Amino acid sequence: MSLAVVNPMPIQTGQQNAKSMVSIDAVTMSFGSYVAVQDVNLTVADGEFLAIVGPTGCGKSTILNAIAGLLKPASGTVTIDSAPVKGVQNDIGYLFQQDALLPWKTSIENVELGLLFKGVSSAERRERSMNWLAKVGLKGFEHRYPHQLSGGQRKRVQMAQALISGPKVILMDEPFSALDIHTRHLMQNELLRLWQEERRAVVMITHDLEEAIALGDRVAILAAGPRSRVIESFPVELERPRDVAEIKLDPRFMDLYRNIWASLRGEVEKSYERRD
Repeated sequence: MSLAVVNPMPIQTGQQNAKSMVSIDAVTMSFGSYVAVQDVNLTVADGEFLAIVGPTGCGKSTILNAIAGLLKPASGTVTIDSAPVKGVQNDIGYLFQQDALLPWKTSIENVELGLLFKGVSSAERRERSMNWLAKVGLKGFEHRYPHQLSGGQRKRVQMAQALISGPKVILMDEPFSALDIHTRHLMQNELLRLWQEERRAVVMITHDLEEAIALGDRVAILAAGPRSRVIESFPVELERPRDVAEIKLDPRFMDLYRNIWASLRGEVEKSYERRD
């Protein structure tokens, strides 16, 4: 049975009654004569967790940066909560692949940076930052510098930093790829726990198909670049809450993995052929 859908992507089953939070309409991103992505259409509902997968160089990060307002589309529009994206957005949290912490600032100073830029008072910044560090399991680590923390602890600080301002949209660029497998599973479950408390819209890009299925409500596939586009979208109809290690043993997970990989594999092979 085919799971393919035609662009623009509909909101996933279970999200139909939720309003659209992120809308990417006929977006083309180019750099000089190079067209990275062309006529991309995606809709992310409020509270939906969308995972985007695709081969290396297909424009995943480019799309993420267009949502953040860091890159301007050559054509098409991006909107967040029905407002056109024009420049860097204040209503997003961005979780990067690499450490994005300032090494000369302590954990609590890094977490409160977003609130500082928004003009929140010192007392309120400190109280909210303390609460968030406790929420991510770092009570007692408030005054440690990044070099005094493990990789997983630094990622927890980044999560608190990204979520403390209550963003409408959370963007994630392969946030756990640098962690060992055991720490990665712990952080993925921690992310799901925090996300499920308030259910913000999430757009995550990853090379890890298992991660995309374990975390996402929906998995969208990008074609090999250049001129990449969304070719298919698969709903992930697995119950929540989830344990990312245990869910991978579910036969439905395995079936979904095979279906998505059948579509993704050809694009990965094209990508390698074009680089040879």
